[in-house]
This record gives sequence, C-alpha cells and structure tokens, in this order.
Amino acid sequence: MKELLSLFDTILAFGQDGNWKMFIMWIIGGVLIYLAIKKEMEPTLLLPIGFGAILMNFPSAGIAEPLHTLYLAGIANELFPLILFIGIGAMIDFGPLLSNPKLMIFGAAAQFGIFFTLCMASIFFPEEKDFASIAVIGAADGPTSIVVANALGSKYVGAITVAAYSYMALVPIIQPPVIKLLTTKNERRIRMPYKPANVSKLTRILFPIIISVVACMFAPGAGSLIGFLMFGNLIRECGVLESISETAQKALANLVTIFLGITIAFNMTAAQFLAIDTLVIMGLGLIAFIFDTAGGVLFGKLYNLIAKIAHWEPINPMIGAAGISAFPMAGRIVNKMGLEEDNQNFLLMHSIGVNVSGQIASVIAGALILKFFGA
Repeated sequence: MKELLSLFDTILAFGQDGNWKMFIMWIIGGVLIYLAIKKEMEPTLLLPIGFGAILMNFPSAGIAEPLHTLYLAGIANELFPLILFIGIGAMIDFGPLLSNPKLMIFGAAAQFGIFFTLCMASIFFPEEKDFASIAVIGAADGPTSIVVANALGSKYVGAITVAAYSYMALVPIIQPPVIKLLTTKNERRIRMPYKPANVSKLTRILFPIIISVVACMFAPGAGSLIGFLMFGNLIRECGVLESISETAQKALANLVTIFLGITIAFNMTAAQFLAIDTLVIMGLGLIAFIFDTAGGVLFGKLYNLIAKIAHWEPINPMIGAAGISAFPMAGRIVNKMGLEEDNQNFLLMHSIGVNVSGQIASVIAGALILKFFGA
C-alpha cells in the first residue's frame, strides 16, 4: 500500500509540475494500443504509433535520438513510403478493375476531400506549401502525403504524417457512420453480382507498365509513387518472381509499416502534438476523410439516378466510399457493411476494384497538387 501511495504522490507531483500534457499523450498512446490489440484495427500501424507515442513522452527514455535517425533515413528522404508502395503494389489485384473499368470514376470521385480540404486549410495556413500539403491528407494515402509535404517543403511534415496514418488506421471508425448517414437501408442492400471478364496475363503485365509511362509523361510529380506502386504490381503479375512477390506483400510491407509507425511517433511529443497548429491539422484531416467518403457515396447515388433514366443496372452506392486510398481497409469495410444488411450481399470484388482505382487516383491528385503549388 505504501508503494502505491508513493507512486500516486509521484504522479501527482509530476502533473503539478506542468507536465499534464504528457499524461494526455500517454492516454492517446494507450487508446491506440487498445484499438490495435482489442479491436484489431490495423495493429501494424496503431501499435507502433501508440507505443512510440508513450515512449517519446518520457524525456529521459533516450528514444528520441534513434527515432530521429530513423526519421531522417526513412521519412525525410521519402525512402519508407516508396518502399512501402512496392509492397502495396504487390498486394493489389487489378483484375476486378480491368474487368469493370467504370469503377475508376468512383475512385476519382472519392478524392473530393482533397480539394475541399485545400480550401479549408488555406483559411488557417496562409503559405501555399503548407495548406497544399495538408490537403493531401485527404488522399487517405500516407506515402503520398509524406512525399508531397516533403517535396513542397512544408514545416508541418510531422503533423501531416501523423494525421494521414492515424486516420488511415481509423477508417473502420470514421467511414461507417458517414455511409449510413448518406444511404438508406434499401440502398445498402443493393446486390451487385460479380461477373468477371477474362483478363489476359499480357494485359495484367502491360497495365502497370503503361500506367507508369503515362503518369511520367503527363503527371511527372507522380512518377516515383506510381512507378514504385506499379513495379510492385509487375512483380506480382509477371509470374517469374513468386517468392519476391510474396516477400514484398508480407515481410517487406509489414517491416516497413512497423518502421513507419514507430518513426511517426517521433512527432508525437506533447509539445509538438498538442500545439494548436497540429490540432487544427488533425481536425482538417478528419474533415478530409469524411468528405472523401461522402463524395464517393454521393457520386454512387448520382450514378443510380442516371442509371434509372438510362436503364442501366444500379450499383450499391456504398462502393463509392471504397474510393479512398486506404487499401485494403476501405474495401473490406464496404463489404462488411453490405453483409451486415444482407448476408448474401457480397461487394468485396467491386469495392476492392474501386479501392485500387482510388490508390491510383490519390497519387495523381498528389501530383496535381505538386504541379500547381510546387516551385
């Protein structure tokens, strides 16, 4: 009992010394760890971010220096995001998208949050390089957010990185309420039978090559991101690098994600994270994700209005929400919500098709931001 009282006195004295902000960061770190372990919400991201946030707020722990080294080696020079894109590309099956190319329009529609946030951020942050970088949080794509913020030279790279990756991991919490608010029960029950077209191996191989060439020609700012993403997909589809493809999908992607998570925590000291600017950026990031989701869903509803007039088959408007770049979380969420409404309503292939198109669209949107606001 005496030991417990002594510990309580120590904590109380610590708080009275003006270190209450550190307590808040410990609580935030604890919540992220809880969500990762108990709720199994993107544990490869949330667990290292949460654990790192706790350690970074022990000034005497000595973790700041090694994390700073990792930050300089992997985020400041964009190495981690680009390597991660190889792993993501190796995970992606473009088959559903190639079978039904119209899904690309839903991926594009779900980027609305980027441009809405661009306008909102310009109110709070007068410098173009800052509000343009913040807007890319709406890409729901951590690597793209890092690359754009670094390329534009924003001083809020740390806060932008934290917001992008935190909200990517929290998509299972953010998206369902927005989707339910904008759709009726009957709309969520719309079934979409999957009728895959036969996509040849040659088409699967040529697709990443052609997309990379077109991106480099017309959106050079997206060249590195699209190139690494499509290179990962080429490894998957070429058929002669199975072991490397498997390594990229699992070991490489998981390892880099863990490094990214723990390195992101470098920017989660109380002094940095609880600053007004950072909190505003976190708020804008949340708005971006909400409007991305809403834009995709509303476009799906608009499509159904046109389909009714043109006598096309309707689509389930929820698949529009999968157009954000958070792969494959957004696609899985839409499928799960469809099954909750109707246990025979399988939307996975459609939602994943939209999700991978959103991956491409988010990189192109980031390139457009670089084109208009870059030096």
